[in-house]
Amino acid sequence: MLRMLLIVLVLAGGSAWAQESALQADFRREGEHFREACGKFGLKTIKGCATELLTDHPLHIAAGSIAPQNGFGFGGAFVTHYTPNESWRLSWNVDAVVSTNASWRAGAYMKIIHTPVVVIRPVVLKPGEKPPTLAIHPYTVFNVYAQSISLVKLNFFGSGPDSRLVGKSLFGMQETIVGANAIKPVTEWPAIGKLNLALLGEVNGRFVSLTGNHGSSTPSIETLYTEATAPGLASQPAFAQLGQGVRIKPTLFGDHLQLNYLANFQEFFAPSNSHYSFLRWTVDLGHSFPLYNHTQSYAPKDTNGPDECAPTVGAEKCPPVSFSRNLDGAIGVRVLLSESINSASSVVPFYFQPTVGGSDINGAPSLSSYQDYRFRAPNLLVLRESFEHSIWGPFGLTFMADQGKVALTRGDMGFDHLKHSFAAGLTLRGGGFPAVFLMFAWGGNEGHHAIGTVDTSLLGGSSRPSLD
Repeated sequence: MLRMLLIVLVLAGGSAWAQESALQADFRREGEHFREACGKFGLKTIKGCATELLTDHPLHIAAGSIAPQNGFGFGGAFVTHYTPNESWRLSWNVDAVVSTNASWRAGAYMKIIHTPVVVIRPVVLKPGEKPPTLAIHPYTVFNVYAQSISLVKLNFFGSGPDSRLVGKSLFGMQETIVGANAIKPVTEWPAIGKLNLALLGEVNGRFVSLTGNHGSSTPSIETLYTEATAPGLASQPAFAQLGQGVRIKPTLFGDHLQLNYLANFQEFFAPSNSHYSFLRWTVDLGHSFPLYNHTQSYAPKDTNGPDECAPTVGAEKCPPVSFSRNLDGAIGVRVLLSESINSASSVVPFYFQPTVGGSDINGAPSLSSYQDYRFRAPNLLVLRESFEHSIWGPFGLTFMADQGKVALTRGDMGFDHLKHSFAAGLTLRGGGFPAVFLMFAWGGNEGHHAIGTVDTSLLGGSSRPSLD
């Protein structure tokens, strides 16, 4: 796969030998960086060489977990940019990885970033008055993407909160997503601008295909379930999926409280079979309490693609891996509520129903002591309290407490009968390397769970399209 990517890139750049193109210049500089970082082997060069191989552009190694139960993916990524003028910046990310169990993911992601020049009017200062601080307000970002993923092994225990371990089955899934979304900050009004408010919109085509899994002692899904008990098992039509949302990310009380609030509404239309059409709304309320004034945020940056880790728009390099002994940490509280709406004659396909237990199909952990995808239903509620603190340099420790449930109907949602789980472990967040989590989870009534994951995007890179 990496060899094929190299061949494509060489052919693409072969038409401009007489004069070095911007892409050829990027390859030349990357070659210089590689020789400088990896030319001599030694303990002192390992960090620089690894940084070059895993984060530099236009070509680097792509690595990370694909989805729970489907192993660790390894492949290649290509990143390039084009700035036609001062008002726009374009970037492209292309990557492909194959995992240890033959699952794979391939995608192309384009970002169109509006970077208008801000004209600062002269300001007449009074005696003793300080000049105003120049703040860079958020950019409008448009994303266009196509991604296909093939997962060999996914757990299905049945739908609803009362599913049992004896109902465990396996299935495989392939999903292709083609679409676009937009993030439009609202900065026209100062009062709203302080909220860091943005309007969100998306339009996607989703194409899903399910297969059985007959390679283990666990039954394949079609041997235990039918269309009545696993809606969508008999047929997987193409979906047109729309979405609209509002997000605010203000910083309050002198940076002692950081909010990340999202309200989103999605419509899933199956034109060829309206029996599977449904609506979904989601409210995700994130609260972070930094413990130190210099605590950094590891949140994805809207202006980066999944294979980019630049700290600011236009930056050439990722942040360096720091081994500083400065303390860093934060306390987090999150509330996630998602509910689905369908008519009396329609159902929510089980492969689009959210899950709690272990990690979900996007790799997000919840009720981690349970098996992956343990509880699945159209409606979901998760509460989380978390703590993360540095130990030394990029190494840290984390602790999470989760409470959550799923429900077949919206009327069964509430804060009663929540399941509980705890998890603690080590983290690795350095430079632009994908974040690594090694955790041990306990506290549920079904045993414990050891978890090791590597993020699918570089640290600071944007997330990939959601699979559910």
